[in-house]
Amino acid sequence: MKLLYSDILPAGLDENQVTVTDCFNEQINDCDGVDIAVGYVSKAALEELDALVAEHSIRHINLVMGMYYIEGMPEGTYRTALVLNEKWRAAGVGEIRMVRAFKYHGKLYVFHKDGDVKSAIIGSANLGVIKLEANNRRQYEVSSLTTDRAECREMLDLIRKMQSNACSANIADITDMPIIREVNTSLTGVDTVDQVPQAEVALYAHRKTDISFVLPIKVPAFDERHMDDNRHYTKSNLNVSYAAPRSARKSRDWYETQLTVSKSITLLPGYPEKNVTFYVITDDGYTFKAHTTSDGNKQFSAVGDELILGRWIKGRLAAAGLVTPVNDTQLDRDRRGMITKEMLAAYGCDTLVLTKTNQKMEDEDGNLLDVWFLSFEATQEEEADE
Repeated sequence: MKLLYSDILPAGLDENQVTVTDCFNEQINDCDGVDIAVGYVSKAALEELDALVAEHSIRHINLVMGMYYIEGMPEGTYRTALVLNEKWRAAGVGEIRMVRAFKYHGKLYVFHKDGDVKSAIIGSANLGVIKLEANNRRQYEVSSLTTDRAECREMLDLIRKMQSNACSANIADITDMPIIREVNTSLTGVDTVDQVPQAEVALYAHRKTDISFVLPIKVPAFDERHMDDNRHYTKSNLNVSYAAPRSARKSRDWYETQLTVSKSITLLPGYPEKNVTFYVITDDGYTFKAHTTSDGNKQFSAVGDELILGRWIKGRLAAAGLVTPVNDTQLDRDRRGMITKEMLAAYGCDTLVLTKTNQKMEDEDGNLLDVWFLSFEATQEEEADE
């Protein structure tokens, strides 16, 4: 047995001591298969593990996660795990499973080579140790490495039990997975946006009237045949950032959004009047001024900042792990930042719901403005609180 450490001051590392992370990297560099059973993972660690599997041509990779089915799983991490599970299964190299029978809190890593066990790591370190982030950089882990064949096989036997249908299921087959919605931080620090405590959000939700409008989000399906055709994507009100730049030297901001509402909705009784400002309270606790503009009230937008609605909607999709914000839309040749029907389907919602409340809110000039409740709720069989 060889003890493995964390390199965190003031403890630090003594001569000849090895970190858990370095040992893991050494072992995966000299193996052709890995079985892992841990309590927790992270999105970054999953992506790092997938990169290592590709880099070292790993032919067998199975990962068991032990705590999330009962406690709930962060949405971005869950989406990443689904993608990697599908990728590994399609390649025939492995899968990702979730323990359902109980909470499994162990941390086991067994490495294989040439058809036999080679080594194993056991200790306190969850998978996040292979990709340190701010939340675990100061977390001290202690584990041990063994190359004893009997000990390695005993650990592998336990992992195999965790992999059995009696204990776990493939993550793609779990339909009641409790999901923890991650916070959309894209509106943080925007001057014209304030945050509202959830208790206040609930208060406004209980003050909704019968005046309500469902606003479809128009986006295209992903189609490789149209990768070079901006017109295919920019017809969508969420993808106008991919239209021709307003300036020859500057691309449009990825968050730019133009929410166009059809006449069949704007002509309905009670729809907000053109150029009349009102306050919006969002289902996730933001408030800002909004209005309807343009011919026939067809444009629904925040007052004074055309990026706010985009930051709210796209930020939710990014927090869910379905898309990554793009720094320069004109350089996004693969259209990875385009919002598509497939993304909204994965999120579980392709509409906004704008509902008038019976409340008013005073603006900075002392005017009482109507308050509308705006939701972009994912319909989820997996809804759960942390």
